[in-house]
Amino acid sequence: MGLRMGLFSKNKKNAEIMAIRLGKDGLYSASVRFSSGGLPVLEFLSFYPKAEQAWPVLLERLARETPAKQKQCLLQLNANDYQWFAMDALNVPADELKNSLVWRLKELIDYPIESASFDVLTVPGDIQNGGRNQSLIAIVIANQQLSLQQNLFADAKLPLSVIDVPEMAQRNLSVRLEVEGRGLAMLSFDVHGGLLTVTYGGELYLSRRLDITSTDLGTQDIRERDASFERISLELQRSLDHFDRQHNYITTAKLVVSPLGEVATLLQQYLASNMYLPVEIMDLAQIVNLEKIPELKSAERQGAFLSIIGAALRQEASAT
Repeated sequence: MGLRMGLFSKNKKNAEIMAIRLGKDGLYSASVRFSSGGLPVLEFLSFYPKAEQAWPVLLERLARETPAKQKQCLLQLNANDYQWFAMDALNVPADELKNSLVWRLKELIDYPIESASFDVLTVPGDIQNGGRNQSLIAIVIANQQLSLQQNLFADAKLPLSVIDVPEMAQRNLSVRLEVEGRGLAMLSFDVHGGLLTVTYGGELYLSRRLDITSTDLGTQDIRERDASFERISLELQRSLDHFDRQHNYITTAKLVVSPLGEVATLLQQYLASNMYLPVEIMDLAQIVNLEKIPELKSAERQGAFLSIIGAALRQEASAT
């Protein structure tokens, strides 16, 4: 079965990609250039507001005004486009894994499995102990939804090569901040919501969605904002405690919060006083050379584009 283009298919060697997201508020795109020394360079970044525009109009504009046609296009799905299931490993040979997963997924989705495409990631478990506690992540998308996205790109004559998800984009960012031999927790927010991930050794081990958006955090109502802080803190403690029990061989070095402007500092202070982990605010300039895109000196702009830049970093990150 599997996704028709392979959700996490490896890119052609040295082929540059344009990461594209049809977001809630508009069309995001980004591309980076990798060099043998130094940070990857953010070469291109754009945002076309949705307003009353139809997606075909915005994609045609992207095809006309940007280098997208000269690159492999990567479509980053939104959280409501697909389902993400963490599950125990199956004791079957690798070549039988997908067929075995069909039966497991049949019970988890509310439409016929024959109408779905899916891909699977392996969470390595304890690498020092023969992969003990290995687990799986299945990403499922309805074929109707997948075809809709593919047709939009085909109509705009944009070469769609890869379909990816925000969890993997955040992995691409997180692995560049890891301390060797330690895990790294990362918490980001945008207009779609919050996302907590933990990576270790370049692999994604944990992913949790939070229904709190960057807009919620930016409210001027202090009581509402503090209530959001409390919910975030409780969810982090619950998720990271569970992670520590499940993966007691991983020591998480710190929690990195995505750049959000002034509110990120307030959130960092709140979390630092309620958690056992050091809490830092991400500086995107530690991960990517931003010199060509001066607007990203603003932390708020960094936060808005973080996920699409993470998707663009996939080219060098290990594809699964």
